[in-house]
Amino acid sequence: MIGIDDVRMAAARLEGVANRTPVLTSRTLDRLVGASVYLKAECYQRGGAFKFRGAYNKLSTLDPSALRRGVVAYSSGNHAQAVALAAGILGTTATIVMPTDTPQAKVAATRGYGAEVVTYDRYTESREDIGEALAAERNATLVPPYEDPMIMAGQGTVALELLDEVGDLDVLLVCVGGGGLVAGCATAAKAMVPGVEVYGVEPETGDDTRQSLAAGRRISIPVPRTIADGQMASTPGRLTFQVNRRLLDGVLVASDAEILSAMAFLFERMNVVAEPSGACALAALLAGRADVEGRRVGVTISGGNVSVRQWCRLLEDGADNTGPVA
Repeated sequence: MIGIDDVRMAAARLEGVANRTPVLTSRTLDRLVGASVYLKAECYQRGGAFKFRGAYNKLSTLDPSALRRGVVAYSSGNHAQAVALAAGILGTTATIVMPTDTPQAKVAATRGYGAEVVTYDRYTESREDIGEALAAERNATLVPPYEDPMIMAGQGTVALELLDEVGDLDVLLVCVGGGGLVAGCATAAKAMVPGVEVYGVEPETGDDTRQSLAAGRRISIPVPRTIADGQMASTPGRLTFQVNRRLLDGVLVASDAEILSAMAFLFERMNVVAEPSGACALAALLAGRADVEGRRVGVTISGGNVSVRQWCRLLEDGADNTGPVA
């Protein structure tokens, strides 16, 4: 599907456009888990999450006539903002299909970047069907959140940058929703450091990728109820699963309560604000789900798009497993 050359070409397109996000360390974190940990802070990416990398890489490869016709995307929030932002940079229009229960900060940001927002009920309607119908009606290009080689290659630049900066790693933990980030990162990491172990991390109530890898085929689960609104996929992507079943060493899970603990740790110890989905991989590390003793570990902090109200309510009230806080 994709290789290291695709990721490197994506990095060249993103040069000077995407942020080269910082790699953060914490002696307290190292002591807690018994490892040397390097956090790739994609919460500082343009649009507040890693999604800008894939969105811009995809849109920048469209021909001028396709750009003039505009793009359509569907997303729970971060891909929405990324496509809207990339479309504005490249001088085209974007229509984004978003769930009605998307956190309002993400909806407002998407509109703020100039996109038209069309809402749907994620529990009763298909965003794929709505997105495809809109794209056909408007003769626009559909830009999926992960089911595209250019999207996956763009997301893989997260691992490319991390390894370029810190050198070889023993373990890499990557948040998983539809699987595009981990597919791209695993592609880059395994090519650069063949012995590295790459694990995806999902919310425990939304472990469709873990179940699918165990079954050897794509498994569908009910739309998960979790605070990690960016990881509410119910079926792994067809293309992403082809990559992930070949490259991943496994998939770990984190509970909503563990995700909240990771969010609190990032804020209190490292002055970093992460959304629930962004803290999921760190949550699994802090919960001891990975064998990391004495090893060099990379972790993606995949996004930080959370409003003050949402962040405070989550941390004050605790996880209730009823879904995202709007």
